[in-house]
Amino acid sequence: MAHIGFTPQSEHSLGGYRVQGRGEDAQRLVSAAKTLEAAGAFAVLIEMVPEEVGSEITQSVAVPTVGIGARNRCDSQVLVWQDMAGLRTGRLPRFVKQYADVHGVLLNAARDFAADVTAGTFPAPEQTF
Repeated sequence: MAHIGFTPQSEHSLGGYRVQGRGEDAQRLVSAAKTLEAAGAFAVLIEMVPEEVGSEITQSVAVPTVGIGARNRCDSQVLVWQDMAGLRTGRLPRFVKQYADVHGVLLNAARDFAADVTAGTFPAPEQTF
């Protein structure tokens, strides 16, 4: 699977999460997608590009496209599950939608456990042999 647009390994060299494929750079991404398809890519992951660019790439290649921050004109969508489930804290990329707050649930569970241990209420007789 090819990966074009923003690539996480380049985050620091780009100075953070930066939209790719704006202006003249759009055609470079379309050409890259075609080249990657010709080289044998079975799909193209398109990350953090303008909607029009994701759409043009999708129309320009025969392999499936997967969008992450490329709007909804790609063939399918993906989110990093830790982001989607709310495990990651701090500033999130604009394209992330959190569907749960698993971090908060785990944090509360850890606090409750620590409080029970400190209070001597865990383990209780029902958790003891």
